[in-house]
Amino acid sequence: MEKIKNQFLTGERRLFFGKDLYIENTTFTDGESPLKESSNIHLYKCSFGWKYPLWYSKNIEMIECHFALMARAGIWYTDHILVKDCIIEAPKTFRRATNITLENISFLNAAETLWNCKNIKMKNVSAKGDYLALNCENMEIDHLDLDGNYAFDGAKNVVIRNSKLLTKDAFWNSDNITVYDSFISGEYLGWNARNLTLINCTVESLQGLCYSDNLVMKNCKMVNTTLAFEYSTVQADIIGGIDSVLNPSSGRICADTIGELIIDKDRVSPEKTVIICRGDQDTK
Repeated sequence: MEKIKNQFLTGERRLFFGKDLYIENTTFTDGESPLKESSNIHLYKCSFGWKYPLWYSKNIEMIECHFALMARAGIWYTDHILVKDCIIEAPKTFRRATNITLENISFLNAAETLWNCKNIKMKNVSAKGDYLALNCENMEIDHLDLDGNYAFDGAKNVVIRNSKLLTKDAFWNSDNITVYDSFISGEYLGWNARNLTLINCTVESLQGLCYSDNLVMKNCKMVNTTLAFEYSTVQADIIGGIDSVLNPSSGRICADTIGELIIDKDRVSPEKTVIICRGDQDTK
């Protein structure tokens, strides 16, 4: 394997079609696509300062690397990549890439990041930016700290654990999402989702969890959550109270208390939903 160390590399496609390279303490700047169509590349303590550094690449390992703000659209159409202990300032990183492992990563500008990607493992990742993980499939996530709206729109087959998600309109149009032991805060959570399951989670949402098909909540808390479950098919076991519930389509909702239950018989069939309030042992 050829070694490149302590270099300052400029120029477009500087290492185009590079193969079997170990690159250490090297800065890529002033040139697009420095490692386009590369394969079997190990990057250690490297920096990228300009656009499109890793497109159509295969078998990439990046440790303690840095993507500057202008290294945007950095990793597209790439297969099998490990990114560990890295700081990524640039937006639009990862597009139509597959087999991605992210560990100990800070996405400082995660706008339009991880779009249309497949087979992703994430651990100890922080991200700030809108539209994270649009249309992604097959994700395993542990300890994601997200601050950005419209996350996981259209995502499929996602498992999230031990995370904090501050995100308006999360999980819209998604299918087969399971979230464990996490905090989720944001308006209009989970609209048009199919097979969304929340286990041991705390949810805070205005008009959240509506228009959902097969919504399941187990041992969850709902704080500051109003007008929930409109037109949703739901099986919900809630610890504590729900501020208000509006026109669920069918299922079972169990909570200690429900501050306001709004059922419009012209819009839904009340008999299709069982409402249980443990606090006063009242069943409606």
